[in-house]
Amino acid sequence: MKTRTTLLCAAFAAISPVIAQEAKPEVKPAAPAEVKAAQPATAEPTAPMDKVSYFIGRNMGTQFKGQDIAIDIENFTAGVKSAMNGEKPKFTEQELMAAMQAFEGVMQAKAQKEQAAQMAEAAKAKEQGIKFLAENGKKKGVTTTKSGLQYEVIKEGAGPKPAATDQVQVHYHGTLINGKVFDSSVERGEPITFPLQGVIKGWTEGVQLMPTGSKFRFFIPSELAYGEEGAGDDIGPGATLIFEVELLGIVK
Repeated sequence: MKTRTTLLCAAFAAISPVIAQEAKPEVKPAAPAEVKAAQPATAEPTAPMDKVSYFIGRNMGTQFKGQDIAIDIENFTAGVKSAMNGEKPKFTEQELMAAMQAFEGVMQAKAQKEQAAQMAEAAKAKEQGIKFLAENGKKKGVTTTKSGLQYEVIKEGAGPKPAATDQVQVHYHGTLINGKVFDSSVERGEPITFPLQGVIKGWTEGVQLMPTGSKFRFFIPSELAYGEEGAGDDIGPGATLIFEVELLGIVK
């Protein structure tokens, strides 16, 4: 793991888009020597450094807070001032290096603890999903494919089935096995178009089973969804997902 001082670099990197957008001087053909007029001096660009400074500090603070790093603000500010003023450091290089090595150890331990907690959460969620799918697969009308995907036909369409290489337009409503809604184009009132090869495995396989105009309910085990990583705040590690999907069309 790299030392978390890279956070400082990340904070400064946040201002690079602003810098990159500075206008480059326009290059025009030179006028003939005999008619070339004197050009007024171009004013040097300026920036409100109070706001720039605040932006950089705010950006750093947000990143430190996001990673739960308890920065000593007084010494942080002193370090910035001493560097900007060309002053002798308050601590020796050996002291600073030893401190950063200790800090790196703390952050590594924290990362390992978080990873262990995530793995435990994923294992628990996956076990719950396996039990849910085992019972769900016994229900009338539910079909389980070789991969473990389960589906139920709500409405059978009469159109063609898409291939994995197709783009499709669908409406969908996604929930966890406890009923919590995590995403829904139906609630947004906007169908979505996407390539079948660009989504989770459960969708790629399941939507190919649907004649256009159909509405299916899919029960997707975690290994065909977002696995042990999860997705966003609502889909945790190892989560089994339920989607109601209506195939509106194949987009050519």
